[in-house]
Amino acid sequence: MKTTPSEVLTTLSTIRDYIRWAASRFTEAELCFGHGSATALDEAAALVLHTIRQPYHLADAYLQSVLTLTERQAVIDMIDRRINERVPAAYLTHEAVFAGLSFYVDQRVLVPRSPIAELIEQRFSPWVDEERVERILDLCTGSACIAIACAYAFADADVDAVELSADALAVAKLNVVKHQLDDAVTLYQSDLFKQLPEASRYDIIVSNPPYVCLAEWEQLPAEFRAEPDMGFKGGVSGLDIVLRILVDADRYLTEQGILVVEVGSSAETLQSAFPDVPFYWLNFERGGDGVFLLTAEQVSHYHELFLAAL
Repeated sequence: MKTTPSEVLTTLSTIRDYIRWAASRFTEAELCFGHGSATALDEAAALVLHTIRQPYHLADAYLQSVLTLTERQAVIDMIDRRINERVPAAYLTHEAVFAGLSFYVDQRVLVPRSPIAELIEQRFSPWVDEERVERILDLCTGSACIAIACAYAFADADVDAVELSADALAVAKLNVVKHQLDDAVTLYQSDLFKQLPEASRYDIIVSNPPYVCLAEWEQLPAEFRAEPDMGFKGGVSGLDIVLRILVDADRYLTEQGILVVEVGSSAETLQSAFPDVPFYWLNFERGGDGVFLLTAEQVSHYHELFLAAL
């Protein structure tokens, strides 16, 4: 027999009670996670604490705090929305954390979750001399989370961020203003490199482009399909945008520059398409895979091979 909302209000009282209850409901509803939370319990904690305006890493001692009736109802409403609307939690809270930074998000952009965050926090070590990084390019910037994180990591560098979607670019602008980085991050509405100044050369080009193949896209759970499909679809193979980046990056990298691209589930497809290309597949301590790195020299060396594949 299911517990009614009124019974929840009267029988559950503490923060811990509501986190446990929400996790049970999420599991029962068979929700899909993967937008910053890995489990039902993690997502329950994130939503409950956000709703009562408390930090995610609240000390355990406070979890026994008793919620007011108003707070309890707000939590119940939020949990109901997550279950009924089947959208990522970040769209309900309008907040996502990436590289330890807070970003505004809504359904105009993908929810930030790339493992590239870990690489940015390490300042792309050991692949670049951070003291010599002057210009960075973020392709397919979405919410601008990668571009903004790079601006924090390389305080003296100029960061350009490219996005084709006008809607996504509006969200990116909100985040640039939020982080007061107007002087460090320049936004371009562009189809990849097309609208960038001709003489642009970058020490780091980084991208989390659309890379999901058509067959995989059609099988994605509801939470992923609630995100803009433009951020996912990479054509039949998943590599349509990735190949264009590989071909054109040669003209935009400095001699000592690097290209870093997330291709996720299409990693095997990419490596199979170019068995002789020594993609360096990065490892991440916090999980995640499918991110390759190539040096400018490698991008140039294999340019004709990439071009022939278009």
